[in-house]
Formats: sequence, C-alpha cells, structure tokens
Amino acid sequence: MPKQHSIPGRIPAMTKVHKLSFAGVATLGAAALAFSLAPADTQASADSVSAAPAALSSQQLKVKTVGLSGQLADAQAAAAKKKAADAAAAKKAAEAAATKKAADARKAKEAASRSTQRAAVKPVAAKTYANNLDGWIRQSLDIMKKHGIPGTYDGLHRNIMRESSGNPNAINGWDINAINGVPSIGLLQVIKPTFDAYHVAGTVHSQYNPVANITAAANYAADRYGSIDNVNSAY
Repeated sequence: MPKQHSIPGRIPAMTKVHKLSFAGVATLGAAALAFSLAPADTQASADSVSAAPAALSSQQLKVKTVGLSGQLADAQAAAAKKKAADAAAAKKAAEAAATKKAADARKAKEAASRSTQRAAVKPVAAKTYANNLDGWIRQSLDIMKKHGIPGTYDGLHRNIMRESSGNPNAINGWDINAINGVPSIGLLQVIKPTFDAYHVAGTVHSQYNPVANITAAANYAADRYGSIDNVNSAY
C-alpha cells in the first residue's frame, strides 16, 4: 500500500482512524453538554413534583370549601323551613283560639239572650173558675177540649137544668136505676158504672163532684150520641 505524503498548505484527507476519533470526541462533547444541562432540567422536574402536592392541596381545599358552603346553605334552608313551619303553626293556633273565643262569646250572648227572654216572659197565672154552675161548666169545657171530647156550653147547661136543675147533690131514687140499686147522681144524673167507665183523668173520682160529673157524662154522651149537644132527653 503506498504511503501518503502531505502537501504543504493542504489539509490531508481524514483517515478512518481520524473519523472514528472525531466521532468519539463529538459523542463525548454531546454527553458533556447533556450533563451540563441536566441540573437545570432536574431542578425543573423537582420543582414540578414539589409544586404538584401544593396544587392538589389547593384543589382539595376548594372541594372542602364547596362542601362546607353546601352544608351551610342546607342548614340555613332547614332553619328557614322550620321557622316558616313554626310561624304557620302559631298562626293556625292563633286562628283556632280566635275562632273558639268568638264561638264562646256567641254562645254566652245567646245564653244571656235566652235568659233575658225567659225573664221577660211573665208566668201565666193558673186559670180560676167560679164555684157555681157557670164556673163548673167552663172548667169542664176546658178539660173536654184537652181530651178531645165534643160539647158546648149550651148543650151542657141545657141538659144539666133538665136532669138536676143545677144541683150537684141531686139523686134519683125512683127510676129503674134506683130500683136496681144504682141511682143516678149529680148534675147530669149518671149512675156509678157509667161514671167509672167514662171518668176523665184529671178530675176527682166522685159522682158528686160537679166538674167530674159533667165531664164523665159528656164523655159518655160523645161515645153514644156523638156529643152532649145531641141529647135532648133522658139518656
């Protein structure tokens, strides 16, 4: 293989060895450059790592703050709702109390009014009757009316005068009834069996009592003749 000769002023061509040497130097330079740059990059990465927890803590704090704010809002809403419910209940109770008070006042007023009305009504005096034929007939008519027994003053008076002349103690001792032992007695001359059968409650149970005698006789006449007014002779 011929030897290479160098020519003055000319750069000799790079041999394979030279190329390898140059490549090695370049590689070492790149490595050195990379090493020299590494601290800055490493610091940046560390800064990023160290900053991450701070950022995460802030985010967590934000979430917690939002959570607390929500709880506070819920608590406030619940308090407002309870306050409204309490106010509604108090209003309802007040209205119920007012209604009851008004009702009580109305009842008291009505009771007082009824009491006043009762006090204003004068008691009706018991009706009195004269102790004579006129009074006996009128009292009998009132009792007859109460029991639905027909008859008039004229019908009673006319038959009384024919039968006893107005004598409540009159006794018939000669007719068939007397012969049979049951004489006709009193103003309208009724026998004992007839008086007992037609006696009207509320009157004395005696044939000699003027009012009881008239009323029982009128009751018998109504049953047999329709009314004492229809009797014009012995009956």
